[in-house]
Amino acid sequence: MENSRVRSRIGVLSRHFTLLHEANFDLYTVLLRGVQLKHGDAEIEEAEAVVIGGMVLDVHATPSFPANPRTTTPGKVYYVLGGVARNVAECMSKLGKRPYMISAVGEDMAGNLLMEHWTSAGLSIKGIRKSKGIETAVVCNVFDVKGEVAAGVASMEAIEKFLTPDWIQQNKGSICSAPVLMVDANLNLSALEASCQLAVESRRLVWFEPVSVAKSRKITGVVQYVTFASPNEDELIAMANALSDENVFHPLEKDSRDNYSIVSLLHMLKPAIWVLLEKGIKIVVLTLGSDGVFLCTKGGPSFMRMPLVKTKQHGSLYQTVIQSCPSNLYSVASEANRSSHLFAVHFPSLPASVVRVTGAGDCLVGGTIASICAGLDIMQGVAVGIAAAKAAVEAETNVPFLFSLAAIADDARTVYSAAKVVFHQSML
Repeated sequence: MENSRVRSRIGVLSRHFTLLHEANFDLYTVLLRGVQLKHGDAEIEEAEAVVIGGMVLDVHATPSFPANPRTTTPGKVYYVLGGVARNVAECMSKLGKRPYMISAVGEDMAGNLLMEHWTSAGLSIKGIRKSKGIETAVVCNVFDVKGEVAAGVASMEAIEKFLTPDWIQQNKGSICSAPVLMVDANLNLSALEASCQLAVESRRLVWFEPVSVAKSRKITGVVQYVTFASPNEDELIAMANALSDENVFHPLEKDSRDNYSIVSLLHMLKPAIWVLLEKGIKIVVLTLGSDGVFLCTKGGPSFMRMPLVKTKQHGSLYQTVIQSCPSNLYSVASEANRSSHLFAVHFPSLPASVVRVTGAGDCLVGGTIASICAGLDIMQGVAVGIAAAKAAVEAETNVPFLFSLAAIADDARTVYSAAKVVFHQSML
C-alpha cells in the first residue's frame, strides 16, 4: 500500500519538470515524502512555481473627495497585504496552484500581519526570512477619487538588503525543482543573478517582473536568463534603453495617448519590444492598462501555442479554461518561423467597475503563471491573467478574497476570442 502511494505521488510530481520547447531535456525525477521532496540532503517543499521578491504591507489612503495640498482630507485608510511577488504568489494559490515564496520580513507589526495571513492560507513559510533585525517593507499610497495612485512612498530596504544570494542558495532545492521561477526587480542585482542562474542551470522558465521604471533597468544583469518579461509601456522604454546602452527610446506622450489605435501603438512600441527579444527574452508580455496586453515573440505562434511546461494537464483551472479557450485559435500550418520576424498578438482588456488598480498587474502575472503551471499555453494564460486582473481592480484588496473559476473562464473566453494578430512581419 505504501509503495502504491509513493508511485502515485511520483506520477503527480513528474508532470512539473520538463519544458516542451527543449525536446532534449531529460526528465528531472523526484520522490515525494508527504508534502516534501528530497533534494540531496535537504527536504524541500513541493511547489508548482517559486516566487522571489517583496512581501509588503501597503497603506492605502483614499480621500472622500479631491484632496487639497498641505492639509488633511477626510477619507479612508486601509492596511492591505501587498508586494509584487507576494501578490503574484497569492493570486496563484487562489487559482489552485501551489507557490513557494522566498522573501524577507521583520518581527514587527507589518511582518506579523503578512506572516499570519500566509500561514492561515496554508502556504509554506520555509523560504521567508524573518528576523528582529529586519524592518518589514511598507508602501504608503495616496489615491485619487478615481482609484489611481496620486502619490506614494516606498520603504523597500528589507528586500534589497536581506534577500541575499546566500539566502537564495539555501532555497536552491525548491528553485531547481519547480518548473517556473518568478523574480521581481525589488531584489538587488546579485540576488537576481543568483536566482536566475539556479533556475536556468536546471532548465526552468524564468519570469522577470520589472516592478517600476527605475528597477526595471536591472534587466541588464539577467536578460540572458529570462524567458518572460512583463513590463508596462514606461518600463519597456527604460529596459530597452538600458539594454541598448543609450537613450534612444522615449515614452509616448500622455496627452495624445488616447488618440492612438492599437495597431499604431504597436508600431510605435515595436522597436523597443524588438530590443528585448533580440537580447534573448523569449516572450514579452507588454501591459497596456485599459488597452489590454501585447504578447510578443520572435518567429511565429508555434512557441506560444504549446504548453511551456511538460505536465499532465490537470486541475480545475485547466479543465475549466480549456473548454472556454480551445488551443486551435491560431493555425500554425504555414507560419513563417523566422528569427527576423516579430509576432505580436493583442488581447483586449475587460470592462470593470474599478475600485483601485494597484493589484491588477500582479494578478495578471499570477493568473498567467498559474495557467502555465496547469498546462495551458501562454495565449490561454494571458487571457486568464486579464480575467484575474479584472477581478483585482474590482476588489478592495490587491488580490481578491476569492476567485470564481467559472467567472474567470467566462471572462477569459471573451478576451481570448477577441485576441488578434496585429503584427507578423520581418523587422529587418
